[in-house]
Amino acid sequence: MGVKVRTFGIVLDAQELGGYSSGDRVSGQVLLEVSDWLPAAAVRLEAKGRARVNWSDKAAAAVPNAASAPGYREEAVYLQHRQTLQEATGDQECFVLQPGKHEFSFSFQLPQGPLVTSFDGKYGSVKYWVTAILERPCVPNQIVKREFSVTSQIDINAPNFLFSVSRSKEKTIGCWFFTSGPISLSANIERNGFCNGEAIPIYAEFENCSSRLVMPKAAIFQTQTYLANEKTKTFRQMIANVRGNHVPSGSTESWNGKALKIPPVIPSILDCCIISVEYSLAVYVHIPGSKKLMLELPIVIGTIPYNGFGSRTSSMCSQFSMDMSWLQLALPEQPEAPPNYADIVSEEDLARRFPSLPQADHLEHEFGSPIFAYIQEFRFQPPPVYSEVDPNPTFTEEMQHEVSFDI
Repeated sequence: MGVKVRTFGIVLDAQELGGYSSGDRVSGQVLLEVSDWLPAAAVRLEAKGRARVNWSDKAAAAVPNAASAPGYREEAVYLQHRQTLQEATGDQECFVLQPGKHEFSFSFQLPQGPLVTSFDGKYGSVKYWVTAILERPCVPNQIVKREFSVTSQIDINAPNFLFSVSRSKEKTIGCWFFTSGPISLSANIERNGFCNGEAIPIYAEFENCSSRLVMPKAAIFQTQTYLANEKTKTFRQMIANVRGNHVPSGSTESWNGKALKIPPVIPSILDCCIISVEYSLAVYVHIPGSKKLMLELPIVIGTIPYNGFGSRTSSMCSQFSMDMSWLQLALPEQPEAPPNYADIVSEEDLARRFPSLPQADHLEHEFGSPIFAYIQEFRFQPPPVYSEVDPNPTFTEEMQHEVSFDI
């Protein structure tokens, strides 16, 4: 009766920065310290991971004669693992742990498929944990849990995260016959994938043709969407914002890369069947006495930072294609055949440029040796010394130097 378990816990080996990812190995030890001899049936380990959604319809509960608020619940399992660390063998019902400290090592691999990022939201969560179970005869099981984080890797260098996004919008203020000029807004971002701590450069144009003083602003919004029983629940919050200068009536304002820094937030959750976390960049104009003029650009917050190579490559390719576009105008659709050599060179020019060559017998008599030996000897001669004056001018060049005009 006096037997006590002093400590019972789980220690995980050092995790990677940002938590585990799919395919990683999770390892650690179950620590157990007892003050006396302790009979035990088994020491087991369980690992679980699941997404859970839960909310109630408070509006329906406010209806008179309503029994209770209807609840919406859903669950998706992403990890299920069990292993026995130690148990009784043979016909024995238990084994005995001596007084002192005991360690039970464990190790298992996370699934290779995509795992949803750990998340704790307004109406749901995604959690992963390990549970150690101490089974003892005639005594309720003793349980201890330890959570660990999982991050789904999103590489923002993927092509679908590197395309630019542009939007434009216009609004006229007033009602009936009392209307003023329109307020127009256009915004652009060079890519739609970013990481925590990165600044989003915003390119925007604001034109105020109304009679009011307006204020341009930008913000990053996080939208959490939950799905249960074919119903959806949405929670939206602003996580960062920036503002520009006032735009008077009849004036314009330009943002040439105005920076909006992303605060530490969880990456986008795009691969869960019941929970999604999405982000958007909202560029808008605050109009006194009227609803704001807003447009939103979808963005994705990933985990693998941007390296710039894909953008430079696409930029160079587009620049090259633009620089070479003149060839489409210069080249004919069907290339013409080259002219006949005999049509442009007369027989006199041909005889003048290429005089008749002496026969091989005459050359051998002049050189005193076979012509082949002379050619082989000539092959290994050093190249001639460089000179800007041609030592062997052609007949045409000689005539040009000899002819002069007296004025």
